[in-house]
Amino acid sequence: MSKYNPCEYDPFTFYTAMKRLCTKIFLLFLLLLLLYCYSGFRMIGQENPYPETVEKVNIFILGGQSNMAGRGGVDDKEWDEYVPTECMRNRRILRLNENSELEEAEEPLHSGIDVNKTCGVGPGMAFANAILEKDPNFGVIVLVPCAIGGTSITAWSGSNSSLRSQMIKRTTEALNYGGKIRAILWYQGEKDTETEAASYLFPSEYQVFLYRLYQELKNPQIPFVQVALASGQGEADWLENVRASQIAVKNVITVDAMGLQVGEDGLHLTTNSQVCLGRMLADAFFSTIS
Repeated sequence: MSKYNPCEYDPFTFYTAMKRLCTKIFLLFLLLLLLYCYSGFRMIGQENPYPETVEKVNIFILGGQSNMAGRGGVDDKEWDEYVPTECMRNRRILRLNENSELEEAEEPLHSGIDVNKTCGVGPGMAFANAILEKDPNFGVIVLVPCAIGGTSITAWSGSNSSLRSQMIKRTTEALNYGGKIRAILWYQGEKDTETEAASYLFPSEYQVFLYRLYQELKNPQIPFVQVALASGQGEADWLENVRASQIAVKNVITVDAMGLQVGEDGLHLTTNSQVCLGRMLADAFFSTIS
């Protein structure tokens, strides 16, 4: 009887080894394919972060305080995670996140930006979806969230305002990806209704803020779309002082939020109101290009 020689050719052993090798190569190829597809959908940190070849990239800056940041659906520091159809994700709606990277936008839009409060639904996503609904050929929208809850106008208007500096910095970072600033959306003033003195100081500080903002942006042609307050934090007269100041400002577009439903806190717009406001802002923006 001949002895088994391990160096001798064995067809069955060779076939088994080759089968295992082919299986490993196939699995490796499948893994690489999945990683490639995943990185393509991420759109973050790439040289071209946009979902497709586009001719127009439209940048919108969102500033102000909590009603711009969004408190829709927030109750007792918890967001109910309800996202209306008008605020759903769209591959052509991106946002500049807290790491200055572009990513597909979703609610809460100000997550990672307004970090000291719980964010919910704001007007930004409803605004962007309404824009694309009205003009399917509008291109890609880049939203740059900059609103911070509980901030007064003096926090934005000061010569060394960190809030305004951050707003300018994030705007510049968005421009580095390409595109054009189409408008600034602004909703602020509730904090300035807390006291009579603050409400009377508001008009002059608001003008200072606008002057410094446009000086630093170096582009006086950017439309400024402001929201006149729907609610306040002090006496009714103090709210009216701020509202009157807002409505009196020249060379801006005003969307009046008065009459939109606010939540049980008497201050923040409900989710449905934020959707309505977003669509109102879209109409106001189109009035600047018609």
